[in-house]
Amino acid sequence: MHTVKIGGVPEHFNLPWHLNIEDGSFLKNNIELEWVEYPGGTGAMCEALRNEEIDMAIILTEGIIKDIIAGNPCKIVQTYIQTPLIWGIHVGAHSNYNSLLELEHAKAAISRYGSGSHLMAHVNAQEQNWKTSEIQFEVVKNLNGAIDALTNGDADYFMWEHFTTKPLVDKGIFRRIADYPTPWPCFVIVVRNNILEEQSEIIKNILDIINTTTSDFKNIPSIDKTLSIRYEQRLEDIQKWLQLTEWSQSQIDLNLLNTIQDHLYKVQIIESKIDSKNLIFDV
Repeated sequence: MHTVKIGGVPEHFNLPWHLNIEDGSFLKNNIELEWVEYPGGTGAMCEALRNEEIDMAIILTEGIIKDIIAGNPCKIVQTYIQTPLIWGIHVGAHSNYNSLLELEHAKAAISRYGSGSHLMAHVNAQEQNWKTSEIQFEVVKNLNGAIDALTNGDADYFMWEHFTTKPLVDKGIFRRIADYPTPWPCFVIVVRNNILEEQSEIIKNILDIINTTTSDFKNIPSIDKTLSIRYEQRLEDIQKWLQLTEWSQSQIDLNLLNTIQDHLYKVQIIESKIDSKNLIFDV
């Protein structure tokens, strides 16, 4: 039996992995796939990959590109979610801010430096022609930390996935004042280099299993109801999210990687660009 540890966020995008673990699909192929949850998101997973606490991860595209360029010894093995991530831009329920334009000099809550919430605060600021060097940040670790920070006034706004935060908006804890969709596929699957060198056939088997599930995921009977119950979301929200979301079974395109690097370089998230071939590994 081969043990592989995989990290991911506790969000609806990752239900296919849990279904495969629960039905024994990996065990039938002599693979013990251990799921490790990271509420702190991409920054926490980048750190875990560097520390060899996990072998692979489902992670935000822009976040892992930045970290690989910064020396994280990993490679992208394929795109997981082909469609953009819709980042909701949230303020506290009783905040005086009512529009995106008012946030230019406000303090952004982020899970940690290098996280998706950190990077997208930069990208959004650049899109608004704000001075990115003047953005103030408050590190809050995770969604619960953001709730406290926005409620207590320690931070002014927080960017997180639209549908994950929708229940907080419905409950009147957050107000969402805008949405910002990433202009690229949002999640990729990444594996540490030494695992790819030593266990590439095992990684290929894992990808074959998950790709079989994601290719037919939307056709699973009552999958919308399953998602709604497991992730405590309204059924109509899950149905809308399913319509907007497409899974991928293919490697990310090199030209697209070049475009993403250009974008990250422009907003000074990365200091230099590399050959996009060095970001990927085809198993």
